[in-house]
This record gives sequence, structure tokens and C-alpha cells, in this order.
Amino acid sequence: MITFDDLNNQNQKISELAKVLTALIQEREVCDTQITCDLFFEYVDKVKDHLDVEERELYKELLTHSDSNVKNTASKFLSSSSEIKRLFKQYVKRWCRNKTLRIKDHQLFIDESLDMFNIVLERIVDETENLYPILRDVYGVRMAA
Repeated sequence: MITFDDLNNQNQKISELAKVLTALIQEREVCDTQITCDLFFEYVDKVKDHLDVEERELYKELLTHSDSNVKNTASKFLSSSSEIKRLFKQYVKRWCRNKTLRIKDHQLFIDESLDMFNIVLERIVDETENLYPILRDVYGVRMAA
């Protein structure tokens, strides 16, 4: 089972990559570099992996819990995860081909990227404030490092 440390480390790395990418994509010449592309796809992979591991390892027990608040929270986060994955897939499909960024409208790419980064960052805050306290109550020491 994944630990709280693992979840927090994943969220920290995703947040850091979003901040770095926010700076890198602003200048067209920097945006078009292989380094930016590599960091972009590292971000994409980390977001997908984080959402997948949560679905795989966290929600099953929560969705069948006797406490309706726990079940409702799990259901909300699972639904949110599905929506973020859908939006993320559309975003990646629009701007990427074969692990390469394809940017025709730089300003639109910046705008959509910042929106996507914000959606993911809001999710991270929501997890930290609303999901993880419930996980601690339900899973307790099983999720400790």
C-alpha cells in the first residue's frame, strides 16, 4: 500500500514541476527546448501516475466504509479524478504528438497549460485538506512510512 509520505512526495514533485514549467513556457524559445519537453512529459506522467495509484490503492475501502461521510468523500474524489483525467487527456492530445510538444499558438498553450496546472494544484490542496485526514482515520498506521 502507498504511504502518506509517498502521496506527499508525489504531490510535492507535481507542484514543483508545475512551477518550473510555468516559468519555462513563458518564453517561446525556451518553451521549444528539449529540456522543457522532457519536464513537461515528466509532469504528465507524474500526474497520471498519482491519480492512478489513488484509484488503485485508496478508494476501494473508503467507498465501502460504514461512515457515509467517508463514502461521500471517496466518491467525490473518485469522480473528480475521472474528470481531471478526461481534461488532462484532451489537453495532452491537443498539444502533444509522440512525446513531443506541438505548439502552433504559443499564447493559447500558455493559457491552457496554466489552467491545467491550476486544476491539478487545486486537487492537491483538496487532497491535503479533505482526503488525507479521512485516510488517516480509516487506514491509520497502515499508511505510515
